[in-house]
Amino acid sequence: MRRILGTLLTAAVTVLGAVVGVSAPAHAAGHTPVVFVHGYTGSASNWVTAEAVFAAAGYSSNEMFAFNYNSYGDNKTNAASLASYVNQVRAQTGASKVDIVNHSMGGLVSWWYIKQLGGQQYVKHLASLAGANHGTTAAYACLIYTTCQQMSPGSSFIQTLASGDETPGDTKYATWYSPCDGVINPYTSTMLSGATNNYVACENHLTYLTDTVVLSSVRTFLAS
Repeated sequence: MRRILGTLLTAAVTVLGAVVGVSAPAHAAGHTPVVFVHGYTGSASNWVTAEAVFAAAGYSSNEMFAFNYNSYGDNKTNAASLASYVNQVRAQTGASKVDIVNHSMGGLVSWWYIKQLGGQQYVKHLASLAGANHGTTAAYACLIYTTCQQMSPGSSFIQTLASGDETPGDTKYATWYSPCDGVINPYTSTMLSGATNNYVACENHLTYLTDTVVLSSVRTFLAS
């Protein structure tokens, strides 16, 4: 009789769990979800090679997310959109934090989210590939757009970001920069005080997105 009752009780609990939607956490033990943030005029498709490199290391499609934003709008608005996107990723995966990998102007979007919108508490690692973190003179060619005004060296936007601690909290920060960049001028603009700043001997601004050696080093950094 006890065995029968035990079997019935187990079945009842199983059914009840199904009814009320009890399930395992969406994010089982694995990798911290990665959010890729493209650069000026870029898109989510920029990260195809990076996703392949990460997938080769065991990342699943449910652990990689590419954020899109308006390159011609306002980076404060873009950062707010990134904040919402990160919250969606966290809710979807069940993860408490994400890793962010950015490129070019995506550095400013990510940095504003972390420093000005409270994102630091939700970001475990920040990897910046040729980030326009302290601006670039290349932005002078597109000053009709607010994003380019913000990306100009010495802008109030950048001054706000660079004031105080450039790498706050327990987030781990790393950058990759190169004298062959050609778009980030000066190329040292990418470096952040307090970050692990990786000098790349000669890397074109766009080939960061397809260089599997650099992307593998980013993946290794995220595992630290």
